[in-house]
Amino acid sequence: MLYVFLSVCCSVIVSVLLKLARRYSVDIFQAITWNYSMAILLTWFFFRPQLQNLQQTPVTIYVALGVLLPLVFWIMASSVRVMGIVRTDVAQRLSLFIPILAAFLLFKEPLNTLKIIGIAVGFAAILCSIQWQKQTANRKVFSNAWIYLIVVFLGFGVIDVLFKQVAVFKEIAYTTSLFIIYILAFVISFVCLLFRVITRQSRIIWPHIMFGWVLGVANFGNILFYLKAHKSLSTSPSTVFSAMNIGVITMGAIVGLFVFHERLSLLNKIGIGLAIVAIIIISYS
Repeated sequence: MLYVFLSVCCSVIVSVLLKLARRYSVDIFQAITWNYSMAILLTWFFFRPQLQNLQQTPVTIYVALGVLLPLVFWIMASSVRVMGIVRTDVAQRLSLFIPILAAFLLFKEPLNTLKIIGIAVGFAAILCSIQWQKQTANRKVFSNAWIYLIVVFLGFGVIDVLFKQVAVFKEIAYTTSLFIIYILAFVISFVCLLFRVITRQSRIIWPHIMFGWVLGVANFGNILFYLKAHKSLSTSPSTVFSAMNIGVITMGAIVGLFVFHERLSLLNKIGIGLAIVAIIIISYS
């Protein structure tokens, strides 16, 4: 379970860094761009992807992921800033319901009663996690800020479905696909960054690059330890899956409440509890 714990830590560190970015006036757009350059280097160093015989690559899926990864990451950064770490982590983790729905709608997987209950509890958790009350003047939160949580939920869900399609594609190793996707994400992000620089909306400076590299290490560590956890506990994938999601929600809640003093209503706390229950139900369904 050490790998699960390390993966949880890396995942929460990503959210913490996104929260700190605003405090230290870091250009999060730029940081996320450089994050992918570090992910490329680390993927090459740890996995040594094979780049031969790539004629049969699923180009459409690669391009879709190359666009969605930075786009959803930018929206997640905004969600962490506006809605906080706790609610954003809940929305991200509950996005697992989208690939589950896709499993029986697109891939014809049989649906059982336990899975239906888990999905219903999950959606209830999402509704409870949203901050429905209007915010006071001392907290600069937009009245429609809940949209960030919905986009994070939908965005990560679609990304998960696309990654599952990549994993099913046996002609190319998964780590090689990951390497190519990271390159596409970096190129697309860098082109957008250049446009911002040319239009004088942004300026490339070292602190933002270094912050992005630290973010990239944490982001990659999450994936590396998650894969190692599945390899180490290959006979108990549901254990890894449930422990990872529950761990991120729990640790994210602790960090959000005690480090950043994020305020949660009773309804929000019920939502966190329901999220954990939903993940347990679906993991063992």
